[in-house]
Amino acid sequence: MKILVTAKRVTDPDVKIKVKPDGSGIATEGIDYKVNPFDEIAIEKEIRSGLAMGADRGILVLTPEPLDANGVAKVLKALVEKESPDLVIMGKQAVDGDNNQTGQMLAELMGWPQACFASKVELTDGDAKAKVTREVDGGFDHVELDLPAVVTADLRLNEPRYASLPGIMKAKKKKIEEIELGSMGLETSLKVVWHKFGTPTERQAGEIVPDVATLVTKLRDEAKVI
Repeated sequence: MKILVTAKRVTDPDVKIKVKPDGSGIATEGIDYKVNPFDEIAIEKEIRSGLAMGADRGILVLTPEPLDANGVAKVLKALVEKESPDLVIMGKQAVDGDNNQTGQMLAELMGWPQACFASKVELTDGDAKAKVTREVDGGFDHVELDLPAVVTADLRLNEPRYASLPGIMKAKKKKIEEIELGSMGLETSLKVVWHKFGTPTERQAGEIVPDVATLVTKLRDEAKVI
């Protein structure tokens, strides 16, 4: 079975993000990057890290301009048509934009069935179908898909394996194919444009009150919750 897995580079979600003074974007100077955690689960990282974890080869699409979810889905459609995988596994969302759109758009463009938020995937019927357990509000949803299909990974699908030293050394010899976006003949103009970024309003410091009566008064008059 041939499986195509996506990986997006995002700012490290564990570091504090700073907005540019003019609000036009995120200040990237000195920021560490890592593979999107949901994509890391879909692999089981940036490309070389993914190869060290066991992927056979990598494809890097080079573009000087940013792409939105629609543009990325079009690029992936072209790659899927080129590679003819039996299954595409993606992270359910990227932790930078949190859009949760690309997997669904790719499935629509391909005309393939899809299962999002997968916490378990089991191949059945001689690898012709996939049973997918989806995490939904209040429980689990079980679906069966005809392959080829698109599946997006939730946190509990698996735990990413450790990239061992031998795996890292072997990854240096594995092929990474580079493709210029301009050579793919795709229309990828932005459908979604970021107009302005801002930091959340700082929360006020907590306050210790002397008694219950004071607490109730503050909840009623200041917090407006009762």
